Amino acid sequence: MQLLDVTITAINITKDLVPIDLAKGILGTVANILIIAQSVIKNQSDFQAIVDKCETIREILERATKHATDDDLRGYLGHALSQLNKSVNRINSEVASKKEQGFWQRLLSVTSDRDRIAGWEKDLDRVIPLFSAEMLVGLTIGMNARTVGLKDNVHRNVERYHPPVPPSRPSMFYGRGDLVAELTNLVVNDEHIALIGFGGMGKSSLAKAIINEPPAIEKFADRRFFVTYDGLDPSTITFETFTTRFAGALGIELAGADPMRQISALLRSSSALVVLDNAETFEEASGSSALGEIPPAIADIANIPGVVLILTSRSRRNAPNVRWITKDIPPLDSSAAQAVFFQIYQHTSCSEAGEDIRVLLEELEFHPLSINLLANAAQQNDWSPAILLKRWNDRHSAVLNPGKGKLQSLSDTMQLSLDSPSIQALGEDGRRTLAIIAFLPQGLNSNLAGDLLPSLQEVDTICDVLRRQSLVYRQDNFIKVLAPIRHYVQDSLPPPDSTRLREIRTFYYRTVQQCSKEQDGHANIIISDHFNIERVVAFDLAHIPEETYRACSEFMECLTQHLPRPTTLTPTIFNVVENSSTYELKAYCLWNLGCLYVTLSQLTDAMKIFKAAEALYLATGNHEMVAECVTTCADTYRCQGHFIQSQQLLEGFQRSESWKYLSEPRKDEVWYFLDRARMCTFTASADELFVKSSNLEDHICGLQSKISHWRAKLYYGGDIVQMNERLENLLLQCTSTQVRFVRRDALLGLAEVAFCKGRLFEAMDILQKVIEMFEGEHSHRVLWYTVLKAVVASKQGDHALARELIYKAPGSFQFFELRSAFVFLHRSYAAACIELTDGAYDKAESHFIAVIEGCNIQGHLDFKAYSKRGLGEIAFAHDDFALAARYFTEILSVCAEMGVPERHLYSCEPFYVLPDRFCGWTLFLEGQSPFMNIV
Repeated sequence: MQLLDVTITAINITKDLVPIDLAKGILGTVANILIIAQSVIKNQSDFQAIVDKCETIREILERATKHATDDDLRGYLGHALSQLNKSVNRINSEVASKKEQGFWQRLLSVTSDRDRIAGWEKDLDRVIPLFSAEMLVGLTIGMNARTVGLKDNVHRNVERYHPPVPPSRPSMFYGRGDLVAELTNLVVNDEHIALIGFGGMGKSSLAKAIINEPPAIEKFADRRFFVTYDGLDPSTITFETFTTRFAGALGIELAGADPMRQISALLRSSSALVVLDNAETFEEASGSSALGEIPPAIADIANIPGVVLILTSRSRRNAPNVRWITKDIPPLDSSAAQAVFFQIYQHTSCSEAGEDIRVLLEELEFHPLSINLLANAAQQNDWSPAILLKRWNDRHSAVLNPGKGKLQSLSDTMQLSLDSPSIQALGEDGRRTLAIIAFLPQGLNSNLAGDLLPSLQEVDTICDVLRRQSLVYRQDNFIKVLAPIRHYVQDSLPPPDSTRLREIRTFYYRTVQQCSKEQDGHANIIISDHFNIERVVAFDLAHIPEETYRACSEFMECLTQHLPRPTTLTPTIFNVVENSSTYELKAYCLWNLGCLYVTLSQLTDAMKIFKAAEALYLATGNHEMVAECVTTCADTYRCQGHFIQSQQLLEGFQRSESWKYLSEPRKDEVWYFLDRARMCTFTASADELFVKSSNLEDHICGLQSKISHWRAKLYYGGDIVQMNERLENLLLQCTSTQVRFVRRDALLGLAEVAFCKGRLFEAMDILQKVIEMFEGEHSHRVLWYTVLKAVVASKQGDHALARELIYKAPGSFQFFELRSAFVFLHRSYAAACIELTDGAYDKAESHFIAVIEGCNIQGHLDFKAYSKRGLGEIAFAHDDFALAARYFTEILSVCAEMGVPERHLYSCEPFYVLPDRFCGWTLFLEGQSPFMNIV
């Protein structure tokens, strides 16, 4: 307690010595705080930090007022003393109040609670540095002025100092919590930050939020300054304008010929946080004096110890020689965007509005200003959500111009950027490039910019300028625009000029034409720029369809081979008005579109497309392609298990007018596909199948038919030894690269023979050969046959290997599985069989159910029947015979729909057969116990 007595005594002595009454009062209050503490404290070490703070106040006041006079109280020193007096009196009142409540006595005498004492320490620690720094600046200004002979000039400025009130936190501010916290942390750690983004991204709001964060308030107190350069013309701004705005925000009036010295003197006095808002105004200044003087001035300010700068700008031309941490401001997330919208739009709630509003906000890429303008337009015009959507579809960006000024109109905020000196200096090429970037949905591929726009030699430089002005941004290798900018450019600026469009078209179409099945450089361009190519094709189909059909057809083929995905070109292709001269071109386009849909397992749509192509081919007399469309539809039915429909379609085609015009090889193909369907329905003997289609010895279809003939004999229960011998002989004939798929069929037949005979290692080896045939080219086929290897491994009893093969497929396999429902069904059914075989009935049941749901969506009957069999066997294993009977009965109706005799359910798919121990289905068909009298 002795040290505390010494401190109190020192404070009282200093109080008697200082010449300023206000300082005497402050010291008396500080002494009173310590006297109250002394009366209750039990443990001096717990309170030592507070004692140290009070000693600091004494030292500061002694130094700051040593040479002061009453005249100084009218200046900066008086202001600082007044603020410190308020703070110390507040703390004293709180301490005295706690004493009266007995809080301190109870707290300190009983528990010496260090956490509570630390709270009082924090209160002092927040106040003392802030106000003591201001007193030091008062001293510095006064003493330095006397030293250098500038006292009169500086003193007059100090007398005119009026600390400004920083702007408050925006009331409409959502979804930026993490970003605000991140940036505030940088600021309180003395980092200069530059907030960059297109107009309306919320840069100014973000800066206002940062300066109102508790850590920023605690560190900088009322030395948080917000300097806005909004509303100024970059072409006319001068250094005087810059400094006058700056000084006004600091609360001082400039006088004399050196404004930066006066601004710096104020900022040097203590820590300060300065926001330079709308900095693009002076960063884009075209006046020579402004360009030469402003950046160094900002650098000088940034170098003042304790001064932290926040800069908001559309431009990236931030002052050099400043270590900026640049932050590109992102759009809002979905939930924040909806919160902003429905805070303004009061006609309905977020839950009542449905998904349409969210989709509309997503179309705006959650751009804050656009959302605000959209919500205000809807609110002010009393639009329902349905009317709002209609207005947007009709008018697009015009809806975002409800008022005037950059905060009331997307058009005005866009024009502000377009009118900047940097953009104006680009001339017409700047707007043309922006129009092209907005036209292309992916933006401009920066790696291909010179190839796409060869006549625009400065395209890279132009893109750099557009990016510096935040009109475009980089994402991966693409120069892109935000959705609101795209809408504005498309609605308000001239469309892309014909020269640039022709150049883009030429490059993309040449790439498509040269693309092969190999994933080479041309394929990589299609993979990277596929949405852009799709946009160009769609545009051209609407304007020059005759010249575009071929490119469209080739592009569909490229997608099928390298990037199977749904395409927006489907309605565009169908909507083109045909004339007789373009029937066949459009038919080929539809044909390749149908092939894409088959790859995506959108089989119902694919068959509609093939039928449309068939009609056009028929109108032009191209009967060969008519047959191609028919056989493709028929085989699609077969793949879904609709064997009767497949058979009927092909038999009907054989009776059509087109049949007599077909070449013999094409007729062989029709017979081949017909027998594939008949094989599954067991409506013909094995000796009859694939005989008519094997007439032509040199034709691929003939060799394939012979292989299929002997595989059919296997399925129909023929002599396995003979079949194995025949298939091996046929395999030797598959030497040409043109018959690779025929070789695959021969190998699969041999694998099936080995599997049925129990030669499982041999079956694995053969399947591996099939996989090696397609590795690196057809990932979905590799996945398909890998799944069959997993089935064989499971039958070997190696369930761990089976799971590894089926579950740990590489990413490229997953890519195809997600896009091919057929592959998904194949893989999921095999996974169910593996789990069932290993006794993991719950997992198997989940897989079987998933397969059935997929079949219901895709219209597959065969996998549906197989999976119901699996569920029935699980029920049978659990002695739930009624449930098992229900599943087995449902299989009977599925078999009837397929046209497959129930006893031959698996005959044509030996790899899908369940192990013999699962005998519920067999007992059910035979009417044995426990299924007597059911069948």
